[in-house]
Amino acid sequence: MDKAFSPADIEGRIYARWEAEGAFAPSGTGPAYSIVIPPPNVTGTLHMGHAFQDTIMDALARYHRMRGYDVLWQPGTDHAGIATQMVVERQLNAEGKSRAEIGRDAFVARIWQWQRQSGGVIANQMRRLGASVDWRRDRFTMDPGLSAAVTEVFVRLHREGLIYRGKRLVNWDPVLKTALSDLEVVSVEEQGSLWHLRYPLIPAPAGGADPAHLTVATTRPETLFGDSAVAVHPDDERYRHLVGRKLRLPLTEREIPIIADTSVDPDFGSGCVKITPAHDFNDYETGMRHGLAVINVMTPEAALGDAVPPPYRGLDRYAARNLVVADLEALGLIERIEAHTLMVPRGDRSNSVLEPLLTDQWFVKIAPLAKPAVTAVESGAIRFVPEHWSAVYFEWMRNIKDWCISRQLWWGHRIPAWCDAEDRWYVGRCEAEVRAEHGLGPDVTLHQDEDVLDTWFSSALWPFSTQGWPEATRELGAYYPTSVLVTGFDIIFFWVARMIMMGLKFTGEVPFREVYMHGLIRDNDGQKMSKSKGNVIDPLDIVDGISLDALLAKRTTGLMQPQMKPLIERATRKQFPQGIAAYGTDALRLCFASLATQSRDLRFDMARVENYRNFCNKLWNAARYVLLNLESAQRDAGSSGQSVERSEAAEPELGLADRWIRSRLRAALARIEAGFAQYRLDLVVAAIYEFTWHEFCDWYVEFSKAVLQSPEASAAQIIGTRRTLIATLETLLRALHPVAPFISEEIWQRVRVPAGVAGTMLIHAPFPSSVSLPADPAADREMAWVRDFILGIRQIKGEMDIPLGRKIPVLLQNAGPDDLRYLNANLALLSRLAGILPPRVLGSGEPAPIAAIALLGPMQILVPMQGLIEPTAELERLAKRRRKTASDHAKLAAKLANPDFAENAPAEVVAKDEQRLRELAQELAQLDAQTERVRQLQGG
Repeated sequence: MDKAFSPADIEGRIYARWEAEGAFAPSGTGPAYSIVIPPPNVTGTLHMGHAFQDTIMDALARYHRMRGYDVLWQPGTDHAGIATQMVVERQLNAEGKSRAEIGRDAFVARIWQWQRQSGGVIANQMRRLGASVDWRRDRFTMDPGLSAAVTEVFVRLHREGLIYRGKRLVNWDPVLKTALSDLEVVSVEEQGSLWHLRYPLIPAPAGGADPAHLTVATTRPETLFGDSAVAVHPDDERYRHLVGRKLRLPLTEREIPIIADTSVDPDFGSGCVKITPAHDFNDYETGMRHGLAVINVMTPEAALGDAVPPPYRGLDRYAARNLVVADLEALGLIERIEAHTLMVPRGDRSNSVLEPLLTDQWFVKIAPLAKPAVTAVESGAIRFVPEHWSAVYFEWMRNIKDWCISRQLWWGHRIPAWCDAEDRWYVGRCEAEVRAEHGLGPDVTLHQDEDVLDTWFSSALWPFSTQGWPEATRELGAYYPTSVLVTGFDIIFFWVARMIMMGLKFTGEVPFREVYMHGLIRDNDGQKMSKSKGNVIDPLDIVDGISLDALLAKRTTGLMQPQMKPLIERATRKQFPQGIAAYGTDALRLCFASLATQSRDLRFDMARVENYRNFCNKLWNAARYVLLNLESAQRDAGSSGQSVERSEAAEPELGLADRWIRSRLRAALARIEAGFAQYRLDLVVAAIYEFTWHEFCDWYVEFSKAVLQSPEASAAQIIGTRRTLIATLETLLRALHPVAPFISEEIWQRVRVPAGVAGTMLIHAPFPSSVSLPADPAADREMAWVRDFILGIRQIKGEMDIPLGRKIPVLLQNAGPDDLRYLNANLALLSRLAGILPPRVLGSGEPAPIAAIALLGPMQILVPMQGLIEPTAELERLAKRRRKTASDHAKLAAKLANPDFAENAPAEVVAKDEQRLRELAQELAQLDAQTERVRQLQGG
């Protein structure tokens, strides 16, 4: 092995071998375990969220593959209707062309050309991140087979009356000129105005208590031309007597009624609300309840249309707003204008302000599909992890509204519907089927709908369309339903719920057994990662490293808003003043896995990645030590004329350290197994990290040196230690593989032969089972005593500035039978690792000299200070330690004195804390006694 771990030298080579040898393909044997990847948009590159999500899925796939499951991890990409169309339109615009100029067929052909060129970017990124997907089965939502499934679903739903065409209110993007789903709407807090407008009462009051007008508050005065009523709360005493009266709509000749509706908040503004059914979703519902006219005053370009008077007709909405406000002011119909903070809906792609607009669209009647989808989760056929997400799912599903599935785009699955000259619509798999089914001869002109389907429509079929549905394929029978869906909680409604509905409807089965909802990656300050904030990180920049100049150039290229460039540059220089170092894939994956808690927001910190790079280096160095010792054994065997296998054929003798590390490995494996079962990769990584760093590397490697480098060690002891070293390392590598596949595979290839294990690739090696290793509580107890003894001596040496290699005298006071037994059994180990002379046990009543003290249960480890310390410095050390111990004692005492804790905490927790309080009190007394001894030494 090279002296230093270099990820760049191994990752590409290892992945190429995995792929070349078909290591990711399903085995065809064992129980099925399948995952479909949430298909990333073909337009872009993988961001931190994708890399995090792929790490989770890959770890699950590798873990189950190693456990003997028949694993399919299904890859693929989404055609991303709006995003893809925008990318290609920009390319055309840069060439001085437009899609309208070249026509639909040429435009779609241009998109396919672009897709073939750029479609491999994401696949290459996934390879770099170690994703073990079955690339032979890569799918694209516009593939012929998947497109056929989309058409089939549309036709079947329409024939059952579950798809219909109607005029409804939708989110409308006036730049893209298409309806958008709720997921494509970004609500942005912005500063605006709240206009309080006066609507005159009809007839004008001749006196008495009736007001001359009602005042309504609005953030969009230009929409008043679409008002159908003014609403008040039915219990509002101020206006109850006016319900049913009329108002004159300003700037028009229309009269509108005053209605009562419980949706009105009487405490907002004047308690009167203008109702504009064609331009507000809540108003639309109110209008439907009261049978109000629905008056569309906007064009698709967000200008005022033919339904408004001529002075305003044809004006852009904002120009119309200015004119409306000016004219109302001239008429004295503006009571006041207030600054107002409001949430503005913008398109996530165009950034334009969206308009609720009444348009003809295709809808899915969703309630009949939602009912069985709710039952599937209620019955446990689908389980959410964490479980609380099921409540969120139920809340949305039980209040679900019909789904607008049509989009006014050219890229996507074109709606399989044709209309004739009389505007009659026909749905079928193709025009020929439509003509045959409805008896339409060649003399009847048919025109296919220009619209395409919402991208989420095809994505809703993903778990079964990727497996060949509607054909009864072998893959569909073997890998559907899938085992788990791994996705972010932000698309629980838009994708997860729709997959459940469609899966149940068209296969009779749930699409997945479990749904693991993970949190969203934020930056170190808890902020959402976005290009405009300059805190987006490309995961491959962490893997490969990137200079500051290259990072700045990358982040400020192609920005839609040039004024953002200096802001992004400042943010980048602050975040990465030296650029980003190369950490390798395994360090990044370990970091991601450690973030896979059940929290909603996950803070990403580069310091965490650096820590896991150090972990990889630590493991690499430990592996070099193990292999160097095996090479040494082979050389020794060769010089004696024997093979290493023959020289170590004797029965090995397992010492305390050997028994202990096997027991600790068993405990770590149990924690790892539990972590995978609970979808808690953070617990998996914690178990691996703690065992590898703190037990195997920090302790067992040192313990092994005491045997392997000792002239007194027997051949059986040396053989036992060598075999334990290699067996522990090999087992550890198998446990590590799902989360850190590259370094584990590289080291395992060098370890597998001397370890005597079968197989040629770690990816197919069996995952280690905790039950295959012995539990050894006695070894755990004894080794805990040895470690605490060594740590106590090292702490004293460190605090007293005594070289660790210097052998010092040690006295033991209050030593019990177990202490003496452990001491005698491990004297050589303690002498080597603690750097002590053989300890002397003080007799009963024998006075202790002035000494530094370490506590090991009731026993005190004393290091006589005469000639070892400077009294003044030791008094400062003791005072500092006493302040810390006293603080801990006070906090714990207050906690135990709290009645809420005593009454509500589990009894075992209270007992543990009470025991700890007694130990702290004992430590305080011992520190006080030690302080007095040092003072005596100082005065002596």
